[in-house]
Amino acid sequence: MGNSLNSARFLIESRLRDAARGNTRACFDLGIVYSSGAEGVPMDLVEAHKWFNIAAASGSEEAQQCRADIAEDMTAREIIEAQKAARAWLRGLQLRAA
Repeated sequence: MGNSLNSARFLIESRLRDAARGNTRACFDLGIVYSSGAEGVPMDLVEAHKWFNIAAASGSEEAQQCRADIAEDMTAREIIEAQKAARAWLRGLQLRAA
């Protein structure tokens, strides 16, 4: 059990590092992991929506479709929370790039 947790943590950390460098695919991958609960990561639709939103902002049509799909299972409040989190992440990326 502990091993799958470690691999999940490693997966998330490596994808986060890539996402912080502006890697759209890494953002999409994070959305997939959080929306499916894959790799031993707890399912979190707010977090998934956030990552799909960030990937979609970079032009990923696949991410736009996934975001729309999971939004159907979310409350309006959850979607607002996810959008705020996505904006905050993107703002942070711009600050790091400046």
